Amino acid sequence: MPQWIALSRSEHSSQHVLPRDGYHHSAKQRVVPVLLAELSKLLPHYALGFIRQGDSYASVAVLGVQSNAYLAPDGRWFSPYIPALLRGYPFALAKADNEQQVLAIDTAHLVNGPDGKPLFDEQGELSEHTRQVYDFLAQCEKNRLATQQAAEALAKHKLLVPWELVIGTDAEGGTPVKLDGLYRVDEQALNALAPDALAELRGGPLAMAYAHLFSTAQHKALADRVQFQAKYAEQGSNAPANLDEVFGEGDDDLEFDFS
Repeated sequence: MPQWIALSRSEHSSQHVLPRDGYHHSAKQRVVPVLLAELSKLLPHYALGFIRQGDSYASVAVLGVQSNAYLAPDGRWFSPYIPALLRGYPFALAKADNEQQVLAIDTAHLVNGPDGKPLFDEQGELSEHTRQVYDFLAQCEKNRLATQQAAEALAKHKLLVPWELVIGTDAEGGTPVKLDGLYRVDEQALNALAPDALAELRGGPLAMAYAHLFSTAQHKALADRVQFQAKYAEQGSNAPANLDEVFGEGDDDLEFDFS
């Protein structure tokens, strides 16, 4: 589990960060929060849904039933597009005691000496690398708030209902497992909305609703990924050397450009 600590000039000015080596940090994740701005990139590759977070809902991509089926044993990603909120690691935005957002880092990636990349420059300001990550995370956070508002608008109109998603988990597609805690868009209720209610949902909420409905085409692909992962686990073998031939090359950059 990551151990997060707020980045501090006084404590970390001479320390460096070891960049993540793949996506091992997501191995146990069955879902990952996703952003409104990246829906068009997610749609061809992920089954989308919602989870409850306190009194609100979050839009998520389903990664697997028991573990992350998009993760190769060596940490590579089995998809042409990697959800934005996974790409900022080992950094994250966190709230300090005064409710201000601060840049945090997983302590496992803090090192002394020349290894890694400097966190601060000689003037005590964020290094170019750290600034790039911070800007990326700040833009993600801004869009996360818009995403949350869109999901809450769908919930306000009672369009989110419990979802019983069942996926086969072994190499032959047997042993079906139900993912608990997921919600889906009620298509019948959406189609029955009055014109004034539909008008309230124009823009982000409707885009989110239809993205979820269209993503049901990915349920079979998700099952294939789970079975693919199970096959290699049973054989005790590594993933293919060229993952591009299996699922494509991952989008591994920190550009917040989803156009």
